[in-house]
Amino acid sequence: MAKIVVTGAAGFIGSNIVDYWIEKGHEVLSIDDLSSGKIENINPKSQFFKGDICSEKTSKRILEFSPDVICHQAAQISVPYSVSHPYIDAKINILGTIKMIECASKLKAKFLFASTGGAIYGEVTDIATEDTKPCLISPYALSKLTSEEYIKLLSQRSGFKYVILRYSNVYGPRQVPHGEAGVVSIFLENLINKKRSTINVFPEDLDGMVRDYVFVEDVVRANDLALMLDDSGVFNISTGIATKTKEIFLLVLESVRKYGLSIPDDAAIPVYSKARLGDLRRSLLDYSKAKKILKWEPKTDLKKGIDITVKWFLNKRPDM
Repeated sequence: MAKIVVTGAAGFIGSNIVDYWIEKGHEVLSIDDLSSGKIENINPKSQFFKGDICSEKTSKRILEFSPDVICHQAAQISVPYSVSHPYIDAKINILGTIKMIECASKLKAKFLFASTGGAIYGEVTDIATEDTKPCLISPYALSKLTSEEYIKLLSQRSGFKYVILRYSNVYGPRQVPHGEAGVVSIFLENLINKKRSTINVFPEDLDGMVRDYVFVEDVVRANDLALMLDDSGVFNISTGIATKTKEIFLLVLESVRKYGLSIPDDAAIPVYSKARLGDLRRSLLDYSKAKKILKWEPKTDLKKGIDITVKWFLNKRPDM
């Protein structure tokens, strides 16, 4: 069994990863500053340290724990926020990552990094592979790609191994329905509260933007397989299936009704608004490399994943 540090461990993806590894018997140090993560997401069987990834105190705690692996999930994840606050985005996503890399370098610990496929590749006419040339249109994309380059460079100097996972749009239980990153949970929260949802669109396509949605349990398995990979590499973690935003809304609406929630007619009809700064028309990722090398592929189709997510959110409501 391994000793593992997980940053962003009170967040959506990080907490699911911790739960999985605790269940498998690994010793986990959960790190989160609780600025967006929730304390109830922290697995009680893990050790918990409340700390900023940029702080010396956090680095000291990691070095004291002396992990075999650092799984770095903590990040500023909002594209529009990165456009309006590039300094904060860079501080968290670049400088925070460098601090974690420094810990990995000193310990010779394996470094798992949560990166982004859609933002790094930008607009794609077909489907993006790991060799697709980056097309950066937001500070968020730049900060993630810069972090990747720091990982590669410093690993050459220090000798630690790394796996960079470029996620597509991740959804599932525990996703926070705030900001723009979690469209499934945003639509779900609106429908539960009988509020109208907004779909951001480009004028030429009122069905919304094309995205590649991958279920969080599949992302967790990708991290677990990366943990066991005896090499370094960069992998897309995705489904390769193109889905428009309106289809997501309709699937969430169908699932909510299936579980017995009454939705008024006005809440069942979305409002359309123009695309935001940094929005992409189309983002679709090829996971063939992950399938070949990591032996990973997505197992949860979109309809099933949304049903699981809706059921989880409804069960969390005190009146259900």
